[in-house]
Amino acid sequence: MIARTRRLVRGLAIATVALLLSACTGLPTTGDVQPGLALGASPEDQDFLPLASGPVDGVGPAAIVEGFMEAAITPADNWDTARKFLTPELASTWRPNTGVSIDISADSRSFLSSIEDDTEADDGDTADVRVRFDQVASVDATGAYSEAFAASNSAFVVVRTNGQWRIADAPDGVVIDESRFARVYDDYALQYYDQTWERLVPDVRWFPRRATIATTIAQSLIGGAPSPWLDPAVQSAFPPGVQLARDAVPIDVDQVADVALNRAALSLDPKTLARMRTQLQASLIAAGVQINQVRFTVDGRTLEAGVVKLVDVPVEAGSIVLKDGEFGTLVGGEITPIPGVTEQILAAPQAIRAVDVSIDDSQAAVQLADGHVYLAGDGRFDALDERSSLVRPTMDPYGFTWSVPSNAPAALQAIDSDVEPRPIDDAWPDASAVSAIRVSADGARVAAVIVVGGQRWVVVSAVIRDEEGVPTALGPTKPLTRLDGSVAGLVWLGADRLGLLSDLDDRLVLTQVVGGTGTSEVAPTGTVSIAGSRAATGVRLLGADGAVFARSGSAWSESVTGVSLLATRAGY
Repeated sequence: MIARTRRLVRGLAIATVALLLSACTGLPTTGDVQPGLALGASPEDQDFLPLASGPVDGVGPAAIVEGFMEAAITPADNWDTARKFLTPELASTWRPNTGVSIDISADSRSFLSSIEDDTEADDGDTADVRVRFDQVASVDATGAYSEAFAASNSAFVVVRTNGQWRIADAPDGVVIDESRFARVYDDYALQYYDQTWERLVPDVRWFPRRATIATTIAQSLIGGAPSPWLDPAVQSAFPPGVQLARDAVPIDVDQVADVALNRAALSLDPKTLARMRTQLQASLIAAGVQINQVRFTVDGRTLEAGVVKLVDVPVEAGSIVLKDGEFGTLVGGEITPIPGVTEQILAAPQAIRAVDVSIDDSQAAVQLADGHVYLAGDGRFDALDERSSLVRPTMDPYGFTWSVPSNAPAALQAIDSDVEPRPIDDAWPDASAVSAIRVSADGARVAAVIVVGGQRWVVVSAVIRDEEGVPTALGPTKPLTRLDGSVAGLVWLGADRLGLLSDLDDRLVLTQVVGGTGTSEVAPTGTVSIAGSRAATGVRLLGADGAVFARSGSAWSESVTGVSLLATRAGY
């Protein structure tokens, strides 16, 4: 099954969510893309997809419907196996790609037929079959994933044709049990630009695993749009009139993806073409497609398209810790001070609760024992926010420190280095409390843990900025998952995953895809804080005894001891 601790993470029906909530890994930015493996993959990895069987002669209506639903696990050739359960007329019109309903288990489905499953019985040539299943999530026609816990029903009409029962009427879309969903579908991060055209922002979608995934990615990016919740913060380089000229993106022996566009692309300027190529190349690489580059063509002729330079992501040096009177980056047992920041941290007038270092290491947001938030750097230690009950601060790539009282979510502020607070409009208007916030490395998204109607949710929102890059408001709230336990920490793990340190019976580490599924695992005993990383597997944990833990395969290993504070870096 999709690994998840049910007592920790539970979903609600989409309708209920609507009532409650209102409206990096570095990618190549210059030159041709070099092929690589998907995160966590190895050359020896084999990707086996589950296979379903076709209809068995002589079985009755309910068995035919059950086999049809089971065939959803085999999407090959546009669900050719599933179509064999349909009449020829329905097989030509049934649309499996309209969405996926994910249920708890195929064994829990119930089938009620209007006649007995006996094809020899003289009960007529038409039967009604109703199927009940317990839905836990859904994927819409664009590949967007949402948790959706509810009892669902589907109705089928089955007819006898040539002596065998076949389905004459069925809902579009497919139903897959959650134990096999992640084996049939995978998450793919479409890439969109932020409002400055300088950073790429992932938008996770779920598509069937298949050899033609390059075509699926190109169709979704070129002919589609960002997810509604993310749309206020991002943009696509592909103009509305530009479309694929064919429903295929072949990859030649030189690992060049040949993308045929319609003639509207002929009028595009070089900068737009370069942005388009960069965006599509990055999306294919993020999807694990093995390519060297994307080549655009119109009527068989190559369109010259360069690539654009994006904001460079600094090299990740290591954990940032406070240990034995030293503060800085820990590499190989040695702590390297952060110029302009370390001195101010060590001179802090009170004990330190939390530190978030800016992406460029020029400054750091600091929370002291009094709960107030300060800015350290350049020989200064300025008070930024002296309100009470503040959550841990988070910095964004534009140099703003985000701060909010836990009991007043709507009072969210972004404070610049001149100590000028900027109120953020539309910050979780239905929330009564917030326990953690974290701005992503691209600055286009903010994750939070909020309480709505007495329920604790992990949510994400788009960050709306003005032309100067100043954050002004949040977009609609996108609920990711509901929590039963309290949260001791929230971080980004890579560009499209969150890490949470949460409590229930045990202290747990939850890894949550932004727009997808989650997994949980037990943290080392006594874990008190968490730090993220540009790699999804780079989570760090601090124990109460001063030990820092990192993943070593599937286990936690102790990397250093004597640490009194595990700091975070902006965006992670």
